[in-house]
Formats: sequence, structure tokens, C-alpha cells
Amino acid sequence: MKIIIPPLKSQGIKTKLISWINDIVLKSGVDINSNWIEPFFGTGVVGFNSPLTGKFIVGDTNPHTINFYNEIKSKVITPFLMRKYLEEENILLSQADEDGYKHFRDVRNRFNKEHNPYDYIFLSRAGFNGMMRFNSKGEWNVPFCKKSNRFSPAYIAKICNQIDSVSKIIQKKHWEFNNDSFCQTIIKAKEGDIIYCDPPYLGRYVDYYNGWKLEDEELLFKLLNETKAKFILSTWHHNDFRKNEMIDKFWKKFNIVTSNHFYHNGGKIENRHSMVEALVFNFDLEDKLLIKDETPKQLSLF
Repeated sequence: MKIIIPPLKSQGIKTKLISWINDIVLKSGVDINSNWIEPFFGTGVVGFNSPLTGKFIVGDTNPHTINFYNEIKSKVITPFLMRKYLEEENILLSQADEDGYKHFRDVRNRFNKEHNPYDYIFLSRAGFNGMMRFNSKGEWNVPFCKKSNRFSPAYIAKICNQIDSVSKIIQKKHWEFNNDSFCQTIIKAKEGDIIYCDPPYLGRYVDYYNGWKLEDEELLFKLLNETKAKFILSTWHHNDFRKNEMIDKFWKKFNIVTSNHFYHNGGKIENRHSMVEALVFNFDLEDKLLIKDETPKQLSLF
């Protein structure tokens, strides 16, 4: 299966878990023409690779992400225009003082005032470690990553190809991108739909648009417990140091499958550890024997 990689990046992106998630979707019993409801859209990697063909109703509290994909939908953002923009910005970046930092700062300040979706891509790709983070004022808050020839022709081509791939998916299917809370999105789900949730993990770093408290986890549980739709929830189960207490507190009443996964998020190798991911769902699998993807190293059904 060829994975569609979205142009937006973030830490914790579920790219390597797509086959595993889709395996659960296809064994959920939902019709292939069912609607896809996604209240925590993020980069969009799971939704863009969904095997379903119905309506895609997605929400996110980050208005810049929603605006970015709506601009692709309306063809304000195209691969051709993005290439032109990045080539021009790369010239300015290469000519700026402090190895490009001054131009990065100018784009950041411009984005914080104008919220241009083209600047959004620039910042996400010129920032440190592919992070996407906003401060308490809702302003871009990721430091510059000094790297010579950051926007090389090959890298620009890669970004434009990703925009082209996502654009084709959006134009092919019915998509609704909404700057909504997870509550507003989930209540749109009806019987026969499938909801996919990838909320922020409690206790891990969150930013202005992705705050997450125990009360949020409890409300999410309440909504998913009451929905007539089928749902799949991505969360973490445990790591080498502790377990996710929310599993026992809320999610253990549902079916759970787990898989080892390794995130390359730490700045130092010694700070990088495997995480046992979990998928929680409110339906019985049509086939209990799951197909192992190359990425999940261990798979268990609770």
C-alpha cells in the first residue's frame, strides 16, 4: 500500500501505523461508503489514507491547519504556486544574515500577523525537528533549524508532490474541514459512520491549540461511549517507565489492540524509547487474526 504523506509535519505523526489502523477499519464491519469523522485531524495523514469512500468530516482546533487544507480544496494553494513561493523564499533565506535566521524571523512575524498558509508551510519545514507549536498567544513558537540549502530543489519538489497527492484525494472525495472542537465534530457522527480519534496524550507536551486535561479525556470517553457510530481511538498503552493510567480509568471496557512503535522524537539517541501504541474500539473484529504490518513489531489483542 502506497502511503500518502501530507505536506504538514508534526511529531508523533501516525505515518508508520497507517496499515495497522486501516486493517482495523476494514475489519470493523462498516460499509466502504461509510462517512469518516475525525475530530483531531492534525497533519491529516490518517484521514488522507482512509480506505473509506463516503463523506470526510474533519475538525481541528488549530485554525491554520484547517485553513491550509481549505485553501488546497479551493485551489488557492497549488503545487505550482507553492514551488514559486518556496523558491523565492529560499533565495531570501540564503541571502539573510545569521545563516538565514533573520529571514525566518521575518516570515514568523509576518505569519503571526497575517496567517498566510504559504508561510505556514515555510515555518513548519524551516523549524526545529519538524515541530509545530504555538505559544500562549497563539503565535508560532518553534526555533529556527539552521541547515545549509534548507529548501533545495529536491526538497521543494517533495513538498509540492505531497500537496499534489493530497489535492487529488481532496478533489476526489467529499471533504469538510472545520475549525471545531472535538465535541462539535463527534456529535456530527451517525450510526453507520466511523470516528477516528487521535487526541493529545495526557501528560505529554501540548501547545496553545492542543491543550489536554483529565476533564477532556473524560468528556471524550463520555462522547465515544454514547455515540451510535463505531470509533477507533489512538492512544499509548505503556512504555519502559510507566503505563497509561487512562486505559484502566476509561478505555478498558472497550476492545484494545497494541503494537510496539518507536518514535524518533528525542534530541539524543539515549532519550528515544519505544512506545506501546494502542487502538481502542467499540466493535468486534470480523476477523480476529490481524494482519501484521512491517512496522508493528508486536501485536496483541486484549
